Formats: sequence, structure tokens, C-alpha cells
Amino acid sequence: MIQSVQRAMQVLRELADSGPRLGVTEIAERVGVAKPTVHALLRTLESDNLVTQDQESGKYMLGPALLRLGNAFLETHVLRTRSVAWADGLAARTGEAVWVGVLTEDQVLVVHHAFRPEGAVQILEVGASLPWNTCALGKAMAAFLSPAEQQRLLAGELLALTGKSITDAALLAEDLDHVRTAGYAVEDQELALGDGSIAAPVLDRSGAAIGAIGVVGPVERVLADPRRHEHAVAVRETARILSRELGAGRTPLRSARNAG
Repeated sequence: MIQSVQRAMQVLRELADSGPRLGVTEIAERVGVAKPTVHALLRTLESDNLVTQDQESGKYMLGPALLRLGNAFLETHVLRTRSVAWADGLAARTGEAVWVGVLTEDQVLVVHHAFRPEGAVQILEVGASLPWNTCALGKAMAAFLSPAEQQRLLAGELLALTGKSITDAALLAEDLDHVRTAGYAVEDQELALGDGSIAAPVLDRSGAAIGAIGVVGPVERVLADPRRHEHAVAVRETARILSRELGAGRTPLRSARNAG
């Protein structure tokens, strides 16, 4: 591992997590290296617009080149490119917004967002990072990871975003068992009060989850019967089609007829 590259990545992470603006001394304390080293790293990152310096305060922030790199990642991500049409179709079928996500460490990164066909102004959530244990996308993926990866997630920090977020590892393990049986995950106001979601995993040829797709909306619409059952069927059918396109077997999950 190249130490200078590792340190540069640490600087970018600190600006992303602790920003929006940090001085050289603050960054040096967080990264644990000398100020001259941090200054040299910042100058190098600044030359490629990965960070910029505020002229008034002298502090640093993330630069515009990161947005270009992020957009390039999204445009070339296989699941995102394969899921666009299917997500739009799922949104039209259910009348709800649709998110597609992938797992990055212990966070779910939203790589595609199909807006609800009708409704008020909506905020694009592409690029949002969500604690895995607080959303249906995360639980849908975690349930179909290897036992070792699943245990790593359960042993890590389990964040609470609302009073309904599940932060008990034993309860989450039970929830994941149910997800594996049902073939889809449910989130009831664990990410945001008033909202609910239903998501199913997208599997590769080995049967491992490489992403998830799900509907998101007001809890009274998404999780109330009989719509809950209809959404579960639609979400799992769409996830199964995406899985087939990515090489999974014909029946990676239980028959959609048994959803609910």
C-alpha cells in the first residue's frame, strides 16, 4: 500500500465527514500526520481540483473534480445502467419512488432514483449514503451476503436515525432471517419518520447480493394493506429480472406468488 495515497484518501474522507471546511491543523490532528505533510498533500490535491481553499478563511473543502469522478462512477456502474429502465417501470407500476442501492462498507449508496410518477416536488437522492441497518435496501443486501460479511455488519456500529431504527444486533439478525425467507426487506420509519420502504436484493451468478432495488414513500401508502403485498410482489419480481440479467439463476428467491 502506498502511504502517500492512503494519506491523501484520509484527507478527503475527513473533509467529507467532518467538513465542510477544515484548516491544515485540524486535518493534521484528524489524520495523525505532521502539518507540513498535510500541507503538501493538500497542495497536490488542489492542483487537480480534488480540494479547494477558501480564500477568506484559508480552510480547505472538497473540490469539483470529485463530482466529476462521482458522476463517472455512476455512469459506468453496471447495476445502475441495467436498472434504470426497470426502476422507471417499477415506479410506474407502484406509483412510488424507487431507489437502487449498493453496499459500500456499512453504508448504502443510492446509485439511481426514479421519481414517483405523480406528486409534489421531490428531491433527487442519487449519491445519498444511508446506514445499512436503517433502510430496506441495506437489510435486503445484508441478508444475502456471506455469513462472515453479515457478521461484520452486525458487529459494527448500528446507527439510529429515528426512534424506530433497529440498533440491537440480535434483533437485526432475526430481521435478516425473515428477509431471506420472504425474499424482501421492509423498513418502517427507521430511516425517516413517516416514510417506509420495501426492497429486494439483486443477486449475481453466485447468489450474492450486489445491490438492491425498492420502493420508498409515505408509510400509509407503502406499508398499508393491500398495497404492501402488491409492492412486495412488484419489487421482488423486478429484482429477480435484474438478477437474471446479471447472471443469477432462474429462481434466486422464492416465488413472487408467496410474497406478503
